[in-house]
Amino acid sequence: MRNLPRVLIVEDEPAIAELMAVNLRHNGFQPIWAMDAVTAQKELDEILPDVILLDWMLPGESGLSLAKKWRASARSQAVPILMITARGDEADRVAGLETGADDYIVKPFSPRELLARIRAVLRRRAPEQSAGVVTIGDLTLDADTYRVSWQQQALKVGPTEFKLLQYLMRHPERVHSRGQLLDKVWGDHVFIEERTVDVHVKRLRESLGDASGLIETVRGAGYRLKATGL
Repeated sequence: MRNLPRVLIVEDEPAIAELMAVNLRHNGFQPIWAMDAVTAQKELDEILPDVILLDWMLPGESGLSLAKKWRASARSQAVPILMITARGDEADRVAGLETGADDYIVKPFSPRELLARIRAVLRRRAPEQSAGVVTIGDLTLDADTYRVSWQQQALKVGPTEFKLLQYLMRHPERVHSRGQLLDKVWGDHVFIEERTVDVHVKRLRESLGDASGLIETVRGAGYRLKATGL
């Protein structure tokens, strides 16, 4: 079963939340409903959604306050937020966007408009394209044919190690922390120990053989793929 994009609906009116949830389910999304700030935070802490539909007016903590808090958090700062409200004047729209919301939709709205706006913010936040050939020195990775070669000799690289190598080769000479690699290679929806990165780096080095020296451990910081040196 393919993973459906998760949409966190933060809305205190059950009828509106259910209408949104039904339309989302029918269009290939997985909706999760939270009726207040406390429940929304609990859902966010458990599994990071792909997009958040956030009502401006909520019991207790407001949607504006939640948006500001989530934007300030390293874990949730990249999740697209659509602010939903009945307040449609320019000052309110600006206030919503200044808290960090990616878009603003005014009640009442049509299901088609909501879906179009969700898809638009997801496109804007989509990860970089994975296809194509990357070459660093004598090391070549071809994402289209799923092949890695060193000095024109094919190497056998596992699927996770392939994704890890691809990311490192697309960003050579940069130091990447274990947390950054987890987010970029495994995805920020997956919760695993940072030490898992070390295991896969070790496996990748074993697969690379003579080219393993290209991957450098930066003490206390993470890993870097050298563009030169072999």
